[in-house]
Amino acid sequence: MNDMKNPWEKLHDLIADTGTEQILIFFDSLGAAETARTISRISQEDQIRLFTLLAPADAAELIEDISDVQAADLIEDLPPERAAAILEELDSDHLVDVLGEVDDHLAEAILGEMDHEDAKEARQFLEYPRDSAGGLMVSEVLAYAWDKRVSDILKDLQKNRETYAEYNVQYLYVTRDGNRLAGVLRMHDLLFPARDALLRDLMIKDPLKVDVNTPLEKLRNFFEEHHLFGVPVVDAEGELLGVVLPEAVEEASRKRSVRQFLGVSGIVGGEEFRTMPLLIRSGRRLSWLSLNIVLNIMAASVIALYQDTLSAAIALAVFLPMVSDMSGCSGNQAVAVSMRELSLGLVRPYELMRVLAKEASLGILNGAALGLMLGTVAYLWKGNFYLGLVVGGGLAVNTIVAVCLGGLLPLMLKRLKMDPALVSSPLLTTVTDMCGFFFVLSFATAVMGKISGF
Repeated sequence: MNDMKNPWEKLHDLIADTGTEQILIFFDSLGAAETARTISRISQEDQIRLFTLLAPADAAELIEDISDVQAADLIEDLPPERAAAILEELDSDHLVDVLGEVDDHLAEAILGEMDHEDAKEARQFLEYPRDSAGGLMVSEVLAYAWDKRVSDILKDLQKNRETYAEYNVQYLYVTRDGNRLAGVLRMHDLLFPARDALLRDLMIKDPLKVDVNTPLEKLRNFFEEHHLFGVPVVDAEGELLGVVLPEAVEEASRKRSVRQFLGVSGIVGGEEFRTMPLLIRSGRRLSWLSLNIVLNIMAASVIALYQDTLSAAIALAVFLPMVSDMSGCSGNQAVAVSMRELSLGLVRPYELMRVLAKEASLGILNGAALGLMLGTVAYLWKGNFYLGLVVGGGLAVNTIVAVCLGGLLPLMLKRLKMDPALVSSPLLTTVTDMCGFFFVLSFATAVMGKISGF
């Protein structure tokens, strides 16, 4: 009968009745995704009990199988000293990711319970932007002074083999003048040289490296161009700070895509899970939906101003959605190009006039083509030249506005320190709707005697 229970029901029983050994055996039978689902389905009391029962190292392994947001929710329910003990077992990059999702006051309380050096390093890492080399790097690297000999390194590796076994070691880094990066050494390079050989004679000099502030997009391009197992991160003085791994860059890119998708979908304030408190989930959604009500009322008010025109030429009602939709599509294309160029560093937020000139010329060309096509359809349907002129002209002008605005919005929002991915499309949609309705209905009003009755 027990085999028919759901995993979270089994875990509840294990937490209540058995020791940690059976709990660990249970989790060993689950994959990472099933572990995350199981932990999310047990009660808050069971979650606290689970992470109190397990040794910090074992609890940290479970933390690695769940999302940063879920991990932060769990950590926030634990006493700071217990949370600190668990987080200290994580790699530096993962520790910072989880702490970054925790309330600032609680994060500081947890840092206060951690080892002084670990807490100092974590605070430094938290200052770096999340999607930068500093925010993605790990500090667990093997670095040795360049006047060390091979025999010294081999002794150190043997002496600390249990600690180093937890590191993602592909290279050894060679430093000089304190901690300045001087070279890199492959593990292979330690096996065959003479034991008294100096590292400075064996190292690869002036290795590839990235600045601590290197953004995510440039890191992605770096690993696409250079198929390395990791790249050292240095500060402005050339001091070695850590290493960025390609899998960390891939994971950060995936998380960014998820954040952008959630933002465009109207989920604000970060990730949402159905295990979160109802009021929090409701508030996050309503904050966006409420704004959309206001934006849509603004668009609808344009139609209300021209209701007499719309009543006299009812055929316009058929074409209004087409004009707004096609213009919106054109504008979103411009948004996508600006977003991509911003991420690649091909355009700067202050280059508004350059982008405007480029998009205006394209908008005129595409607007004329689209306006001609839709205007022809309107003429063929009703046989009225002026109806075709109104519909086609409205689409043409609105396309120019949409394309120009779509190109400029991401740059303007970036200058205002706002997320372009979150705000660009909703603003663009509302403006193109209002402008489309205005252009078509105002043009129709100007030639009302020619199209009334259609």
